[in-house]
Amino acid sequence: TYRKAMISIIIPSYQHGNSIKQCLDALFAQTYRNFEVIVVNDGSTDNTKEILRRYNHPITVVEQVNSGANAARNKGAKLAKGELLLFCDADLIANSNMLLEMKQALDSNPNAAFVYSDFMWGLKTFKLFPYSKETLQTKNYIHTSSLLLKQHFPGFDESIKRLQDWDLWLTMSESGYKGVYIPKILFKVLPRKSGISGWLPSFVYKIPWHKFGISIKRLDSYKQAEQIIRKKHSLF
Repeated sequence: TYRKAMISIIIPSYQHGNSIKQCLDALFAQTYRNFEVIVVNDGSTDNTKEILRRYNHPITVVEQVNSGANAARNKGAKLAKGELLLFCDADLIANSNMLLEMKQALDSNPNAAFVYSDFMWGLKTFKLFPYSKETLQTKNYIHTSSLLLKQHFPGFDESIKRLQDWDLWLTMSESGYKGVYIPKILFKVLPRKSGISGWLPSFVYKIPWHKFGISIKRLDSYKQAEQIIRKKHSLF
């Protein structure tokens, strides 16, 4: 059992000066208290460094030249002292019971390697569904910010720039590791125009824009990433 296990919360941060304090404040208001916070500042040029330096709770800050979120997450994971990992985006605001409820779900499901929940992105609710390897092979539906056992964490593929969460869960599923779903909103993501948490409505992906001679940069990079991951995991 991981009843008293420490959770290592790893936050990759690039130009998140406007949200990092809110993110950290929500973590230090958690009902589950046995955790550490590792912030990997991925070469931010805004006021992130100053905010982290002045922050009034114990956090480990790692500075690196801009290398991308996956490299930042992997660096944080190598420093993690906990048996459990939570990769938390710097624009994520956790409900006060998030760690406790995720931890309890993991304790109650000894065959699970990770737990995930519903969440909000701005005003939109993302209702997920129970874990299924088959469903996972058809679509990306599990958020990066899930609680997982460190011993089963394979590392993020640093060559993949988009859909890295999908790649992670597919890699774990191929090793026989399963997830458990909590049908409850446990966090919200603050929308931003660029960076990790950019999002487009699902209908946008279904429109054949190329037939109208229209190219949407974010959509093109998504489709490209999807092809890379499908090829890597033989999902054709």
